Order: sequence, then C-alpha cells, then structure tokens
Amino acid sequence: QVRLVESGGGLVQPGGSLRLSCATSGLRFSLNIIDWYRQAPGKQREMVARIYSDTTTDYADSVKGRFTISRDNAKNTAYLQMNSLKPEDTAVYSCHAPLWDDDGWSRGTQVIVSS
Repeated sequence: QVRLVESGGGLVQPGGSLRLSCATSGLRFSLNIIDWYRQAPGKQREMVARIYSDTTTDYADSVKGRFTISRDNAKNTAYLQMNSLKPEDTAVYSCHAPLWDDDGWSRGTQVIVSS
C-alpha cells in the first residue's frame, strides 16, 4: 500500500520557521509529483506547494518567497521549509501524491503560528 507520513508540525511564534517532512513508501517516489496542502479551521483545503520529478516547483501566491518545497529521492522524502511564518499559516498540513488519488494522502500535522 502506498503510504505518506508527515512530521514536523508544532507551535511556533510569528516570524519563526518550521520544516515539515513527508516520508513515503509503496511508490516510485522519484517519478511522483508531491504536493503540500493545508486546511485552516473553517476554510477550504488549499495546495500550497508542488514539486515535480524534475524538481520544478509551484507555490501558492500566499506562500511564495517564504516556503520552499524540496525532495530527497534517496530517502523517498519530501520537505516543506516554512520561514517567516504568519498566524494565517495556522492549519493542518498534509502531503499528497496526486497519482494515487485518495490513497495518496498523509494524515496531517498541525502547525500553529501564535504568540
């Protein structure tokens, strides 16, 4: 079974940084697009970053210049480096392999940005 397990969430002050990890198994990681999504309370889930197999990246306008997605194919792991965090970034963050549809989601990790 394909599995994605994220980690690295927590509580951070505004302006701080966190790095999320997405460890995968059961897929050819190097051939898969990996996305990071987030869902804040009362809001729709949104995609914040995407990385392709050739390492090309896309970002939501709200996180451009602050977040960086990357991948380590040797470890079958993707990362989301989040800098200059704002309270508006508070959400549950999940990673996603879109090739696998509903089977390709992590459970989510909470990120809280607050003083």
